[in-house]
Amino acid sequence: MATGSVPPQTRQRALYDEAVGEFGNALSRLIRSYERDADKRDDLRQEIHFALWRSFARFDERCSLRTWTYRVAHNVAATFVQRYLRSRAAHVVSLDELEAISSDAAPDEAVDRTMMLERLHDSIRRLQPPDQQLMLLYLEGLDARSIGEITGLTASNVATRVHRIKKIVARMIHAEVPDDR
Repeated sequence: MATGSVPPQTRQRALYDEAVGEFGNALSRLIRSYERDADKRDDLRQEIHFALWRSFARFDERCSLRTWTYRVAHNVAATFVQRYLRSRAAHVVSLDELEAISSDAAPDEAVDRTMMLERLHDSIRRLQPPDQQLMLLYLEGLDARSIGEITGLTASNVATRVHRIKKIVARMIHAEVPDDR
């Protein structure tokens, strides 16, 4: 978007509208992935949209609109989750702890696609916010380089961490699905 003679508020509104129009579905998935409770999801949605609106006043186009939108949304979501975790003393786990938990899981009933997705989201919610952010961006189809731009990590670090998290989560889900043979 050209910044020439467009009034700042008009430009801010246009950028916000473009981001929400283009990435609104991804933002909804992100919000759902970060927060299970419907009321808290609404709070998170409002915080993300407000932060996006404010952020476009200083958007200088040094990165893509997608990168900017995801960066703002994930930073707000991570802060939101950390604030609620402190207030409710929920337990988040490191990758090593998640791996240990995955080896203990073995429910008795078959799992359909919806339940598997819920388990995936539950597993991701149990991660610490930086790891949640990586996986949610990965699930949105972003490559390691793009995720690195958003998170500030190197592409190789992103790829390594995503690979490790995927293996742990896959083992968790596999351990929960009974063998029907």
